[in-house]
Amino acid sequence: MWVHRSGEFYQERPVVIYEYQKDRDHQKPLEFYRDYKGILVTDGLQQYHLVDKKLPDVTNANCWAHARRKFDEAVKSLPKGKAKSGSAAQGLAYCSKLFELEQSLSDLSPQERYLQRLEQEKPVLDAFLAWANTRTAAPKSALGKALTYLKEQWPYLVNYLRDGRLEISNNRAERSIKPFVIDRKNFLFANTPKGATGSAVIFSMIQTALENQLDPYRYLTWLLQTACGLDMADPAVIQKLLPWQAPDICKAK
Repeated sequence: MWVHRSGEFYQERPVVIYEYQKDRDHQKPLEFYRDYKGILVTDGLQQYHLVDKKLPDVTNANCWAHARRKFDEAVKSLPKGKAKSGSAAQGLAYCSKLFELEQSLSDLSPQERYLQRLEQEKPVLDAFLAWANTRTAAPKSALGKALTYLKEQWPYLVNYLRDGRLEISNNRAERSIKPFVIDRKNFLFANTPKGATGSAVIFSMIQTALENQLDPYRYLTWLLQTACGLDMADPAVIQKLLPWQAPDICKAK
C-alpha cells in the first residue's frame, strides 16, 4: 500500500491518497507522479530516487526522521555505559539539533522559514557532514549503517532547504499509513487485490474527509445521496463532490 499526501502548507485542500499495488516496483511512483512538478518528501526508498532521476520536474527530499532513527538505533545497540558518549551519540545529537531548530521555526511563514533555515540549520548540516566524513565504523555495525545511510542520502537530505513549505521529515505520511496498518488486522475479506484496491479507495475518501475537518459518516452519506444518478465520468461532476465542496452539515463538531 502506497500513501501520497499533501504537506503542512497545503491545508486549504488537503488530500490523502492510498494506492494499492502488487509490488514495490519503481514504475509505480513513476506512473503516479508523471505529471507532477515539485519536490517530494520521502523515505530513502530507491524507487523515489529513480523518480528524481527520470522525471525532470520532480526533486526528491529525503526524510530526516529516518536518518535520525539510524543513529538512535546505533546508540541503543551500545552498552548502557557507552551509550551517552561516542560517535553514535554525537550523530544523534546533530539530528536532534535540526529537529529542535525546526520546532522553533514552526510558526514562521514559508519564506521566513526558508531564510532562517539557511541561517540557522545550514551551518549545522555543514558541520554534521564534515563530522561524518571523519568517522569510521564497521560497515555492518549499527553506527556503520547509520553513517553509510547519511552519506548516501545526503544529496537528498539537504533538499528540504530549497523551499520553506517543505517539512524536514515525512512523518505526516507515516502517520497517515498507520490507520490502514491498524485496521487491516480486523479486515475479514480484503485478502484479494480487488479487496485491497477497494480498501485504498475507502481509506482515501475517509482520511481526506478527516483532513478537511469533515465527519466521515456525514460526508459519505451526503456523497452517496448527491452522486446518485449523476454522470460520474464527468470531471466537473467529480469536482463538485470533493470534500472541500461539502456543505456545512458534513463538518465535524
